[in-house]
Amino acid sequence: MDTVEVSYKKLWKLLIDKDMKKKDLQAEAGISWSSVTKLSKGETVSMEVLIKVCKALNCDIGDIMELIPTAEDAGEVKE
Repeated sequence: MDTVEVSYKKLWKLLIDKDMKKKDLQAEAGISWSSVTKLSKGETVSMEVLIKVCKALNCDIGDIMELIPTAEDAGEVKE
């Protein structure tokens, strides 16, 4: 089974580029602090949260997150 991890590094870089803090993102996107915390920890959040973040930052979903294959998948050979 293919497994991936979610990385929000692009989101944090975008916030730095826009000179925004996490609390600014929370207010601008209208999301809960628990959602910001989940994003900070690289945990999954709902599509609704991701859409709100994209609208607030005027960007596409690929600009704030990416899927990273986990270590055990990286070495697998596909048949």
